[in-house]
Amino acid sequence: MLDGPNALRDRFILSKGHSALALYAALYAKGKITREEIEQYCADGAVCGVHPEHHLNGVDFSTGSLGHGLAFGAGVALAARMHGRTYRAFVLMSDAECNEGSVWESVMFASHHGLSNLTAIVDNNGQQALGRTRDVLNLEPLDERWKAFGWETFVVDGHDVLALRNALSREAGQPGRPRVILADTICGKGVSFMEGRVDWHYLPMSDKQYATACREIEREVVS
Repeated sequence: MLDGPNALRDRFILSKGHSALALYAALYAKGKITREEIEQYCADGAVCGVHPEHHLNGVDFSTGSLGHGLAFGAGVALAARMHGRTYRAFVLMSDAECNEGSVWESVMFASHHGLSNLTAIVDNNGQQALGRTRDVLNLEPLDERWKAFGWETFVVDGHDVLALRNALSREAGQPGRPRVILADTICGKGVSFMEGRVDWHYLPMSDKQYATACREIEREVVS
């Protein structure tokens, strides 16, 4: 990671590894993986599994065991400083992942070391596998908790691309402070039968439901 042509690139860590399909689509769009590889998603022996693994081109860390991604990101950010590099680390997490104690160890570590080249993005959708996040383990006010540990904190509409870009910009950072973006989102947004429903955390779609979802999302994008 510290040598070679990619040594100066920013690092992105998908801590919520169960969202790997979106990462695979991005890797395909960047030419890192082939169409054949992505079309074998979750097939036996496929390189694109349920969670991303480091043997896949473009992936530095195997993730999916929740609570570990921010530690990876803090290590990457500290390594950049120690080696005099300017690259940054971005870690996408889930709000339910913040139930893990290891997350808060990493939060304290990053603040203690003043890792301003580290940004965490929390998908604050209020849901997890077993129910509403507030009912399983209430962490509100989440922004105040991160601020209390010395992080620069932004709360944005996670569906507003411009707001996300502004929060992620280098100019938004403060020297000596890591940054967290709490992106408020709605699970299944734009799909009438999925929006805000916890049971779709695991449910498979039928072919008819898939076609309906595609039409509804297309209408929302156009509007």
